[in-house]
Formats: sequence, structure tokens, C-alpha cells
Amino acid sequence: MARDPFVLAGEHVAPGQRRQIDVPVARLYTHTPLNIPVEVVHGRRAGPVMLVCGAIHGDELNGVEIVRRVLRTRSLSRLRGTLIAVPIVNVFGFVQHSRYLPDRRDLNRCFPGSESGSLGSRMAALFRQEVVDQASHILDLHTGAIHRTNLPQIRAQLDDNSATQAMAEAFGAPVILNAELREGSLREYAESRGIPVLTYEAGEALRFDEWAISAGVRGVLRVMRLLDMLPAGRGSRPAACEIARGSSWARAPIDGVLRPRVRLGARVDKGERLGVVAGPFGNEEGEVVASGAGIVIGMTNLPLVNEGEAVFHIARFRGIDEAESAVEAWQSRSAES
Repeated sequence: MARDPFVLAGEHVAPGQRRQIDVPVARLYTHTPLNIPVEVVHGRRAGPVMLVCGAIHGDELNGVEIVRRVLRTRSLSRLRGTLIAVPIVNVFGFVQHSRYLPDRRDLNRCFPGSESGSLGSRMAALFRQEVVDQASHILDLHTGAIHRTNLPQIRAQLDDNSATQAMAEAFGAPVILNAELREGSLREYAESRGIPVLTYEAGEALRFDEWAISAGVRGVLRVMRLLDMLPAGRGSRPAACEIARGSSWARAPIDGVLRPRVRLGARVDKGERLGVVAGPFGNEEGEVVASGAGIVIGMTNLPLVNEGEAVFHIARFRGIDEAESAVEAWQSRSAES
């Protein structure tokens, strides 16, 4: 029995076909239309509907490249189910090199949205109605904020959710952070509807980080193979990863110039010096110290810091030795690829 066409924004995609669809969002001041670009790959055989989206924060670019490379994967010709690929969700922020919308709202705090609300609320409602509500599984691609970089990591709510945990482990990032849901986020909305969703965090805003991009592409394809959307292939075995049960930020004790003493992915012990902050003459120095043992999963790339500013993100693990081994193994594989 033939599959039905997949319908998105009033456009029909027949089984075995792929189409690029522009979802109208708004008009600029110049009367130029602004659209969310979507590509739908509709397999001949039934299966899950996977949404892979990037740049819900407009300055987070790695996800845009991850989506592009996934769409050029040859095995998509044998896709089972449907792939909805959205490289740029926040088109307003993307064209302005900004995390936010023109009204300074964070689109990822506006879900489920409202057709009569703010710009962010209306945009979230549109994306939810036309795209999100059709998905059975979601991969949401992010980076660190501007001037901050993240070790590749998956953030997901794992408690009592075996489907989400299976996806997280299949993705193959070295760290899985059991993260609480944030009000108004895409992840919170999807979880409220019972849709398994992963947030992939890697690299820095406004930059292409090849190590983060290549790991993201491999992770997306691994999850699709787990769900039997793609045939098993070489490199489909998930990498070792460890689940972090919490995290915290180490903050600058004074204003000044930061000199880091640890790198991204490093193991640190409680009380270890992570960096030193000093004024330009060095008359006063303050040490940034780890409050507990863990792995550095995020850090600032900008050496100019203010007192209280978050500078090192430390994830805590029950088995710190296993976490260190997982990160080292991932780093070795990334260096070889």
C-alpha cells in the first residue's frame, strides 16, 4: 500500500521525493518576504518523522552546516520515514548575526507561542503548528553563546524516559547532561507532547567549529540508524559517553584579564585552580577555583571578564574516571578523523 504524501505548509511531498519549502514568517520593512527554509525528505516506506533543526538562536551556526551535510548523505535515498530538515529557524537573528529576535526576545523561550502575542510568540506558534507538531522525534542543534565554547554534549531529560536516553546514547557525544527543562523552550514543549528530543551543544556562536560539526553529523546519522530510518553502515556504532547528573559554573572572583589554566574537556578536582584573573598591571590577582570534581564542558573564549562572570562550566559525574576516559576517547577519534 502506497504511503500518503507528507504535507507541510500546504505543500505536498510524495513518497520517495524531497522538496524545499519556504514557510512564510513575516515581511521586512522593505516589504521583502522572510521565510523559514525547510527541506522535507519523504521516504517510500513508513517510519518515524525526524525533525533536525538549527539556529533557533540566530548566531549559532554549527547546526546550519550540520543540517546541510546530513541532507547530502547518500543513504537518504533509502530513508524509511520522513526527515524534516530546518537549518535556520530564527531567520531574523540569522541575518543580523544575533541570538535574539528584533524585539530582543529569545525564540527558545517563546514556545508554544500564540498567534496574537509578541513577535517571538507568533513565530514560535507558526513553527510549532507547521513543523514541530508533525515530528515524532527531534534533534535541536545549538552552540555555546557568543565568546563561549562547549564541548560536544547532549542535553536531555532522562528520568523515566528510555526512548530519549537511547537516542542520547546513540548520538555518541562524550557527555550527556541530564538537564532540567527550561520554560518556553522547544525541548519543554516537545517533552510535554511526549516527543523524545535531544539538544546538541557544541562549539561557539558565530563560528564554524569543524570538530563540533563533524561530530554532530555523525550523531544525527547514528540516531536515525537507531530508529531504523537509515540502513546500518560503517561508523554507526555509538561512541562511549557518560551521563552527568549536574553541572555548575566557576565564576570570576574579580574584574580583569583571565589566564586559563585548563582546557575544554579537562578533568578537574575540587579546589583545583582553573585560571587566574588579574588587572592589566597585575597588582591584584584572583584565582578561579573548582568547587567540585568534574569535566570542563564549557568555557569562555574571551579573556576580559567581570567579577561574577561565568567562565568555566563543570559537569559532575558519579564515575569521574569513566567520564574522563570517554572524553579522551572522543578527542582521539576526532583527531584521527
